[in-house]
Amino acid sequence: MTDMTEPNRTGSPESGTESPQIRKPTRRGGGDPATRGRTTIADGVVEKIAGLAARDVLGVHAMGSGLSRTFGAVRDRVPGGGSKSVTRGVKAEVGELQTALDLEIVVDYGVSIGDVARAVRENVVAAVERMTGLEVVEVNIAVSDVKLPEEEDEEPESRLQ
Repeated sequence: MTDMTEPNRTGSPESGTESPQIRKPTRRGGGDPATRGRTTIADGVVEKIAGLAARDVLGVHAMGSGLSRTFGAVRDRVPGGGSKSVTRGVKAEVGELQTALDLEIVVDYGVSIGDVARAVRENVVAAVERMTGLEVVEVNIAVSDVKLPEEEDEEPESRLQ
């Protein structure tokens, strides 16, 4: 039986003296800690980033089709229905390294639709790639309506303050 109170010692045959056993630290899991594991990004995250980036472009009046905006306006008025959805009019397909986006926008009357679409693409691609690290392979834009100056907004402000 070995005595557990004594530290492990190894004898040196030449010197006859005992020296403490030195353990080298064991390194577990090699490589940089930042590369251990996997990060996944949900479709909804990319949709929110793209929705906010698209709304920042001058000439974009709203996002989504008329029907989705109407349902959104009703949902926003219901207590507990949540705030205005930033993902309205945005659909993302997210893979491991790439993403593709479909946007549906309403533009203000008088603006160049081609220029607005180009600016939306640039803004969305820059924001999504910067924040997620994903490569944006395509941004498809469907212009579903033009907001005329004399038209009333479909989402009137709440009477409650």
